[in-house]
Amino acid sequence: MKKHETARWRCRFLLSKYREDVGLHEDIRFQQLCKPYEVIYGEGNCLLNSGIDEMWDLICGDSANHFNNAGAQIGVGDSSTAADATQTDLQAATNKTYKGMDTGYPTSTTQKATFKASFGASEANYTWNEWVVKQATSGKCLNRKVENLGTKTGGTWTLEVYITLS
Repeated sequence: MKKHETARWRCRFLLSKYREDVGLHEDIRFQQLCKPYEVIYGEGNCLLNSGIDEMWDLICGDSANHFNNAGAQIGVGDSSTAADATQTDLQAATNKTYKGMDTGYPTSTTQKATFKASFGASEANYTWNEWVVKQATSGKCLNRKVENLGTKTGGTWTLEVYITLS
């Protein structure tokens, strides 16, 4: 009998769409005062080779570019180019926006990291066809997801990304 070891990367996401502008409220109060008009749940993504390399560099101490509150971003763009592990970032030519983490994110619990960013009324107003989790200093993206999530024309959209390793 052959023995082999496997690891499982599982990604899920939650997009909440609000009519209100997060800029008019404190982060914590926004969630308490405002209710989303649409919520989209999804799963799956493409783990990028550059993201895998960055994780190994972090594990081995060869990188100080942590995916923490100051260093992690979520980026969104309008490209519908199919995801491929050799890509290194969003594929959008011009319509792309990167946002830092909301207060208290990312979090790490029970084999899972959770990233969350909020895009206010004047940010990322175009069709959302792709997203990534990115390290701001190195510019390396962990993953990329391609899926039409709708066209943002105002209000606030919050994107939460849950990555589990098991």
